[in-house]
Amino acid sequence: MKCPFCATPDTKVIDSRVNQQGDITRRRRECIRCESRFTTYERVEEILPAVIKKDGRVEAFDRSKVEDGLRKATQKRPVSSEQIEAIVRRTEKSLQGLGLKEIPSRKIGELLISELHAIDKVAYVRFASVYREFKDVDDFVSELREKDRRQNRQKDDESLLFPFVKEPPTV
Repeated sequence: MKCPFCATPDTKVIDSRVNQQGDITRRRRECIRCESRFTTYERVEEILPAVIKKDGRVEAFDRSKVEDGLRKATQKRPVSSEQIEAIVRRTEKSLQGLGLKEIPSRKIGELLISELHAIDKVAYVRFASVYREFKDVDDFVSELREKDRRQNRQKDDESLLFPFVKEPPTV
């Protein structure tokens, strides 16, 4: 690893720690020449599908674009950086699990929208308004109504699948 201070290629690892999920390794390093210390992060390079954009272009999946979009949607909302990181990580895992070489950007957006809906409704609406290109207030209202209809259908489907499971009484 090249030293960021003097550009010497010789550094030594002083300490290594793995994060809680076990997918990122944090290393404290020291330069052999100038004795400066710095931190590096290692992540396994995972193969993600290429993204098919709305205009038909195909480009590599860019984690930072996803993070930027989520940060804009959650700006000034009670959503932590850890929650954003977890959403990105789950989205990447979902995409890898599909086993596809290419995926439409729309599918990625739908994954992110459902994640945001679960943690913050305002961030969900912000993200959806840009992602789905709402033109006016009527588009917002119809999106919210459609989301309610989908949730009600899901609850109905669950009650048909699990008819003996009762919800706990509300107090």
